[in-house]
Amino acid sequence: MKELMQNPLYQKRLALAAVLLAVGLGSYALYNNIAHKPQTAKLVPIVRTYTVGTAAATAAATYPGEVRGRYESQLAFQVAGKINARMVNVGDSVRAGQVLLALDPKDVNQSVEATAAQLASARASYKLAADNAARYSSLYAQGAVSEAVRDQYQTQLEAASAALRQAQAQANVSSNQLGYTQLVSDTDGVVTALNAEVGQVVAAGTPIATVVRSGEREVHISVPEGASLSVGQKAQISFWALPGVEAAGFVREIASMADPATRTYKVCVAVPDLPAAAKLGMTAKVSLAPEQRAAVSGAAKGDATATEPTSPAFTIPAQALYQVNGKTQVWVVRDNKAQLVEVKVNGYSGNEVLIEQGLSRGDKVITAGLAKLVPHQEVRLEEGGEG
Repeated sequence: MKELMQNPLYQKRLALAAVLLAVGLGSYALYNNIAHKPQTAKLVPIVRTYTVGTAAATAAATYPGEVRGRYESQLAFQVAGKINARMVNVGDSVRAGQVLLALDPKDVNQSVEATAAQLASARASYKLAADNAARYSSLYAQGAVSEAVRDQYQTQLEAASAALRQAQAQANVSSNQLGYTQLVSDTDGVVTALNAEVGQVVAAGTPIATVVRSGEREVHISVPEGASLSVGQKAQISFWALPGVEAAGFVREIASMADPATRTYKVCVAVPDLPAAAKLGMTAKVSLAPEQRAAVSGAAKGDATATEPTSPAFTIPAQALYQVNGKTQVWVVRDNKAQLVEVKVNGYSGNEVLIEQGLSRGDKVITAGLAKLVPHQEVRLEEGGEG
């Protein structure tokens, strides 16, 4: 055996056999890899869901608002000029006729003096024309002058009378403009805004001060298109700065046209018994009772009869909403597959949103894990992920 192992021919054959074995094994491995491609594991995303089932029959749509006065006056100067005095500050109580700001009256005074001089000239001309007319009328009566001469001076008197009236009107305008250099409050109330300071040059008609009339207060809210509201609908108002303080109110007015920038409708909620601690400008939360609601688009100002039946609605977490192509949608799990469903929103309450149309009781709405979903994609519910 030892001699056989040392035989050169045997060693060559042994080496050749080893090479052939290695080549065969490598070829088999290559063939096996080609013939049997590795199978990729199917990835099923995990999502968190919320089961729809909280009926909104007893729920109320909630909107943020602001305490405002029912009557607010935007005051402006009726003449242009430079502000040289400010007599009030924001928050001051004012009385009707009180001066709020004043313009520099130098230019207006010059105009008053000019019109006064024109008025004096017109009066002198009228006196001269009147004397001449009286004199020539007497001469005409004596037969000393012709009728044509008498009529000539009578006509001059009439022209002088018209010029006098014109000069008087111009003097009155200048006198009024002198009064317009003072911005006067037209009612008792509170100053809520000042849009100019001393030294600023303002144009006529530019809003300078806002005065809220003493008396009624209300809460203004903005609601989206399609929100269910009607004039006279009851509301419950609470205040962020006044924990535990609430007041009852009702919808007094609904704007008939949406704001062109925000596409929301302004709604005025009257609060007959507003708490004394609720000040102007405070943040309020308005909860509107759902009974006898009507769509905003059909409830014109003062129309308390435009109602329509409301369909079953539900509350879901706000993070479940999915905006695409200008539509409001949610992902719903049906047959273990994700599907997009278009919904109609009717208000917000904290971190929840009120869905008026599009969902049914028992639907599983995806609240987490929806970033990379595609329609009809298979999903797997996270254990303990309900709610």
